[in-house]
This record gives sequence, structure tokens and C-alpha cells, in this order.
Amino acid sequence: MALYSETVMDHFTHPRNVGVIEDADGVGQVGNAKCGDIMKIYLKIADDIITDVKFETFGCGSAIASSSMATQMIKGKPLAEAMALTNQAVAQALDGLPAHKLHCSVLAEEAIKAAVQDYYDRHGIAYDASQFPDCAHCHSHED
Repeated sequence: MALYSETVMDHFTHPRNVGVIEDADGVGQVGNAKCGDIMKIYLKIADDIITDVKFETFGCGSAIASSSMATQMIKGKPLAEAMALTNQAVAQALDGLPAHKLHCSVLAEEAIKAAVQDYYDRHGIAYDASQFPDCAHCHSHED
């Protein structure tokens, strides 16, 4: 069996939704250079719907594929659906990731949630902080 599925390879070699949204309504960045993977997600939101989403990812093929798939899965969806997206769903949509690369799908989930949280913060929308990851681990990694 190949280490990576055809779906992972397709999203790595032909990533969807790459880029920056200059006037984004919410931006989330997780990861750090020491760990090797950094994901940044940009959201455009209208009437509680994600009308556009873009990403910039510095990392391995699994990180790029996870970002690409996750953005496809939330585009056009209500914020509640984006918040419900799990790393398991991203990995499953990619037809699986090697165990040592599952953290890439976790980063995709966390980056989306961080972007939604940023949107809420920018617009003064109240939210339950427990819905969002405690990103202390997202930004620093002690060896």
C-alpha cells in the first residue's frame, strides 16, 4: 500500500483555495516553524455563511493536502458546520493519512476554529471559549 492516498497526492499537487483574502473577516494561524508546519486560514463571511476561504501553509505534503481539503469542506457552509469539522473528517475525506501525519489534519481543524474565533472577536460576537482550541500549544513547542 502506498504511504499516501491518491486523494492526498491530488490535493498536494493541485491544492484548492490557495492564497490570501486581503479583506478577510477572520484569519487563523496555527503551528510554528520549529515543528515544521504553519497553517493560515482566511475566511470571508456573509450572513453566517463562509462565502470564501483561502489558505497559506508552510509544511509537508500532508499539511498542504489537509488545508486544501478542509477549505473545500467548509466553503459555502454555515459557521456552525465549519466549527463542527473534525480532524477525523478531514483525514477521512483524504482517504486517510499515515499515523505520524494525523497532526496535519488537527492543525487544519484548529486553524479554521482560530479564524472563526478571530471573526467573532473582530465583530464583537459573544461565544463560548470552550468551543475553541487552547492554542498555547499551537504557537510554541518546547523540546
